[in-house]
Amino acid sequence: MKIRSLMVANPITITKDATITQAIDLMKKNSIRHLPVVSQDNRLEGFVTLADMKQGLIPSMVSDLSLADLMIKKPICVDPDDDIEIGAQLIYRHKIGGIPVVKDGRLVGIITATDMLRTFIDMMGMLTSTSRVDVEIEEKPGTFKQVLQVINDGGGDIINVGMTSRCAGRRTYFFRLAACKTAVIKKALEKEGFTVVAAMD
Repeated sequence: MKIRSLMVANPITITKDATITQAIDLMKKNSIRHLPVVSQDNRLEGFVTLADMKQGLIPSMVSDLSLADLMIKKPICVDPDDDIEIGAQLIYRHKIGGIPVVKDGRLVGIITATDMLRTFIDMMGMLTSTSRVDVEIEEKPGTFKQVLQVINDGGGDIINVGMTSRCAGRRTYFFRLAACKTAVIKKALEKEGFTVVAAMD
């Protein structure tokens, strides 16, 4: 999946000659926490957050502190054709809440941690009626395929699969299934010698 399918296109922006108060009002009015700073021809010049603006509000009242002084002048950016994994890694690694999406120097969108979380929840089917079976599997050829077959034979319709990092030659796999009774699947897996960590209808 590409960034362009997830980003907010044509986001609300501000210019660097605006005041800090104007930036705060704009963010509050539109219930947003990130604001790209652009030139007249929509070239990205910076990025501001609501937290930064609030911290700078009082100092700006007693000095000549401006929006241009508080904005991030070289923000981390992504291209609309980058994979969403790149955006997620940048947000996680740099502990930031949003990233401007830029094409040829011009702002085309914005993507936030909330957008990423919503996509993850959608992909995992967490808000739909589903079942789940968590199975500990040894990292041996054919074992994963065997688990898939047992789940399928037990009537499980797999929506997606997640997994933990490898530990002592094993991983725990999380099989999200279309809503079903998991007791039969759990029993069949255990009969084949697999450890079922959890099973939820």
